[in-house]
Amino acid sequence: MDAMGTDQAPRVEVAGALAALDRGDLEIVLVGDEKRVEHAVRTAAGGRVPDRLLIRHAPESITMHDAPAAAVRQKKQSSMRICFDLVKAGEVGALVSAGNSGAMMACGLFVLGRCAGLERPAIVTTFPTLKGQCALLDMGANVDPRPQALAQFAVLGSVYARLSHRKARPRVGLLSNGAEEHKGTTLTRGAHQLIGRSQQAGAGTTEFEYLGYVEGRDIFRGDVDVVVTDGFTGNVLLKGLEGLAEAMFHMVAAEVRSGGPLERLGALLMRPALRRFKRKTDYAETGGAPLLGVDGVAIICHGGSDARAIKNAIFTAAGFAESGLIAELRGALLQHAFLWNDPPASDPAMGRLPA
Repeated sequence: MDAMGTDQAPRVEVAGALAALDRGDLEIVLVGDEKRVEHAVRTAAGGRVPDRLLIRHAPESITMHDAPAAAVRQKKQSSMRICFDLVKAGEVGALVSAGNSGAMMACGLFVLGRCAGLERPAIVTTFPTLKGQCALLDMGANVDPRPQALAQFAVLGSVYARLSHRKARPRVGLLSNGAEEHKGTTLTRGAHQLIGRSQQAGAGTTEFEYLGYVEGRDIFRGDVDVVVTDGFTGNVLLKGLEGLAEAMFHMVAAEVRSGGPLERLGALLMRPALRRFKRKTDYAETGGAPLLGVDGVAIICHGGSDARAIKNAIFTAAGFAESGLIAELRGALLQHAFLWNDPPASDPAMGRLPA
């Protein structure tokens, strides 16, 4: 656990790690400024350091203002870099950080490397739907990818949906501005051609079902399990939906307060249901998003995470380490390499694909 990543580090990381120790089979290494981390641990744990909580000193930290690639190269003793080094050395099974997400991407590529055959890793998140859950990637790691990368995201997302959401054969859609094949951009049309090869190959060849283009509204209907897009579009979508959910709760609360006694009574009776709904839309319930495709388990958290989010992110990281996520990703990329090998030379609507 990178103990220096959140806005309130290391207090939040320490509180989350201590809460995660309630799961008796975990051992957690807190990486950060040793004096600050130990003081936070002793303050929160009654003057002692629990046996299964280890502290590893890191004299440096990567801030949100650091240029990611430069920070990874120059701050080799940063808490984030040391976390990745520990995974690379096999001393820990997974890492969690709420630090600079760009630096997380750079660290993952520089220290762990990519899974064999992968162009670019992707950040994946989960949205609640009317019928369960939908995974969406990429959420910001790659703002200008090639079609081949989106085809690989379909494979990464299907493995994630199978392991996390128990989808035996995930349904994959490509985010676009319409269902017609001529819609979209040069990128989406190129990716559609590549992922569409899975339909021609037959059900036994791929581990997912490709549905073609889907629109933003389709995400929440529950008829698609994985939605693939570039990191720019995915991040805009994510931030927009987070803002919408927050605004809706405030608007409903304001309407209740301005209403009459019956409306306030109805809201009181609805409070348990509203709390359950809020939990479904709260990122803290999963705690963080995996950086899929690097050769190790890495979970990215919000900088504003609280202790509950950190605790759940640690559980998520441990679950992926135990599930054999990396071996599953390697096997799936090898199995589906026919999708992106020898890409088509042209886009029927726009001419040649970008290099």
